[in-house]
Amino acid sequence: MITELGHFALILAFLVALVQMTVPLVGAQKRWPGWMAVAEPAATAQFLLVAISFAALVHAFVVSDFSLRLVVLNSHSAKPLLYKISGTWGNHEGSMLLWVLILALFGAMAAWFGGNLPPSLRARVLAVQASVAVAFYAFILWTSNPFIRLATPPFDGQDLNPLLQDPGLAFHPPFLYLGYVGLSICFSFAVAALIEGRVDAAWGRWVRPWTLASWAFLTIGIGLGSWWAYYELGWGGFWFWDPVENASFMPWLFAAALLHSAIVVEKREALKSWTILLAILAFGFSLIGTFIVRSGVLTSVHAFANDPERGVFILGILVLFTGGALTLYAARANAMQAKGVFGLVSRESALVLNNILLAVSSLVVFVGTIWPLVAEMVLGRKLSVGPPFFNMAFTPFMLVLGLILPLGAMLAWKRGRIGRTARTLVPAFVLALALAALVWAMQTGRSAMGPVGVFLGAWLVAGAATDLWTRTGRSGASRLLRLPRADWGKAVAHAGLGITMLGVAGLTAWQEEDIRVAQIGERFEVGGFELELLDVSRVEGPNYFSTMGEVALRQGGDEIARLYPEKRNYPVARMPTTEAAIDYRVMRDVYVVIGDAQDGGGWVVRTYIKPLANWIWAGCLLMALGGGLSLSDRRFRVAAGAKKTSARSVPAE
Repeated sequence: MITELGHFALILAFLVALVQMTVPLVGAQKRWPGWMAVAEPAATAQFLLVAISFAALVHAFVVSDFSLRLVVLNSHSAKPLLYKISGTWGNHEGSMLLWVLILALFGAMAAWFGGNLPPSLRARVLAVQASVAVAFYAFILWTSNPFIRLATPPFDGQDLNPLLQDPGLAFHPPFLYLGYVGLSICFSFAVAALIEGRVDAAWGRWVRPWTLASWAFLTIGIGLGSWWAYYELGWGGFWFWDPVENASFMPWLFAAALLHSAIVVEKREALKSWTILLAILAFGFSLIGTFIVRSGVLTSVHAFANDPERGVFILGILVLFTGGALTLYAARANAMQAKGVFGLVSRESALVLNNILLAVSSLVVFVGTIWPLVAEMVLGRKLSVGPPFFNMAFTPFMLVLGLILPLGAMLAWKRGRIGRTARTLVPAFVLALALAALVWAMQTGRSAMGPVGVFLGAWLVAGAATDLWTRTGRSGASRLLRLPRADWGKAVAHAGLGITMLGVAGLTAWQEEDIRVAQIGERFEVGGFELELLDVSRVEGPNYFSTMGEVALRQGGDEIARLYPEKRNYPVARMPTTEAAIDYRVMRDVYVVIGDAQDGGGWVVRTYIKPLANWIWAGCLLMALGGGLSLSDRRFRVAAGAKKTSARSVPAE
């Protein structure tokens, strides 16, 4: 009964979205207040209906309702409760239902908190948001229905993919979807502005909080996925440039560019056309990511589905919305004349350069991701583009971005003085240079990546601290805590990027690796640490069997940790997983993986010493925290200051 209720609620949400897509749009065009007012209750009703549908699917997974085909394919009665719940979105159909739930949530929030928006713009934003929802409701109901029943239910299910039975992967998809599905509301604001012909400072103030929220959630989602890959897959890496990893990273780069560009629209009423284009591309690349994950055109360990029919449907949605928005953009380009002027040396110019670097680096990632498909279709050759290409092509853009960021963040608006700003940053530059020189002197026979990464990371952190301190004026520390939260948010986010760069540099430049066959009771040394394989035992989990090693970790003769690496086998899914044992510390990780037993006795043991590994994810959390701090500033909350409207609006042509 509950399942049927969920299915019926999903169909009703589709019908409500159809009403929300058409009636307010006509009302805005005709200036009929009653028709425009339909958008807000429709957005709320649509969200409540799809929430009921999603809750019904979660209930089916929790109670192990094996009459539902999706539960049979992705659950098992012996699975822990957390993974029964996360199994709801650990598959194609359930994840698409989560997709539309978040899409409807952002539409409803625009209705709830958009009271200060002009009625015609609010109606158009909600109508565009509903049109995206209509397309995805149709996709779910016609090709990916999660509520299909089985005529003869089996006794038990086939279990969830063991790689997804992990806390990191339980929370990774919701945060990721809150990020790149959240960019849909920025897209809706952009298209609504193009229809209405309104792109002004107030519009920049409206769209900025939505971009900030989406970017912060996407940062957390990407960080969780990277951390999961680090500790779960057993190879010890944090990023592999996998197509699905890239699918979330490209919208993140565009969202970062959009966030900074919207500031210029808000402050100077400049870069209007560019900001609209970024809003379209940010969501467009989210749709590209959805296509990559679910079409099967590119091979990935993260892919949800390999159904060409579904891929063609999503490709149609991508072409319809991105192509339609770009066509409208081309038609309206002349209506978005910039009003503010600024000098070559100014914060506006620095933000333009920031935008160019972020956008071009995202396009580089896109080319590398899609090139194997293009080569096979056009040239008839099977090619692979791996980490070496991405590292060489992408890294230079991040190096330049890191160099200019502290200077650009402190330049004055409109006309700045680069000499004065540079003199303020001299102590930060000297500190970063001194740390890089120290690292260079300490390392022997290593690449320059470590010192360069330390310099950039320290430069960003020290530059952010300097920026914050200069804003206190003569009051000094007494005014520091009274600074606007947006200032703190900017400094924390920029410092977080610096800390992530430090972590990447440390892990890449100074990692040590040891692979050997270790006997029980044998001691061996790796990177100044002594390890001893004490025992290997068979362990039974709730829905798996495990080969668990026990490893003593010593330093300076004292035992500092006892590690338990595992090699698990899930009999229902018939799939093994590797569970690394990690001794987490501030300055390094010791990472141990146990392999198979050897014919001559002993076990394969891989050991990694990973300097600054945790700084990568600490930096991600700081970036997200910076976004949250900025979002909590009352000046930048949703629709803050939105009453400053028509005086500076651009008339539609």
